[in-house]
Amino acid sequence: MASRIRLEDRECPLSTTVQHVGEWWTLLILHDAFDGYTRFDQFQESLGISSSMLTTRLKTLVADGLLERRPYQTSPVRHEYVLTDLGRSLRPVVVALAAWGNSRLAPAERSMILIDAQSGEEVEPVVVDAGTGRRLDDSDAYVFAAGPAAGDAMRLRYAHRATAPAEA
Repeated sequence: MASRIRLEDRECPLSTTVQHVGEWWTLLILHDAFDGYTRFDQFQESLGISSSMLTTRLKTLVADGLLERRPYQTSPVRHEYVLTDLGRSLRPVVVALAAWGNSRLAPAERSMILIDAQSGEEVEPVVVDAGTGRRLDDSDAYVFAAGPAAGDAMRLRYAHRATAPAEA
């Protein structure tokens, strides 16, 4: 698959992340994997995706290190696709995307909600700063800035903002 990322965005974490998970089917496959699906036929039945498209997407997810392909049967050999630690680390991102989608709907219009597995109560996911617990949705209080590894283009983009603290 040809890269859609612009040369000047290669150091941008948002651009490089979207290159890996920004495709429609990729996010839906990951969503199914978070729900416990591991087998080709499970993904295909759940998503209604063509075999060739699913094969391509699964190969990409394996190559990107988000899923691991493991044999679960020997005769004939069949494989399952299991989330790696890197793949599991994307769950909060998918949860946040689903929450954003639900936030635009009335509660009665939501077809999928996130609940506390123990209490069954609906929860409202938010993204917070790990250090302070403050919500990060205030774009005046939290802004992007050039980090320690930023190249010239990134430094120029954020020249009007404070830079990240230097590493010790």
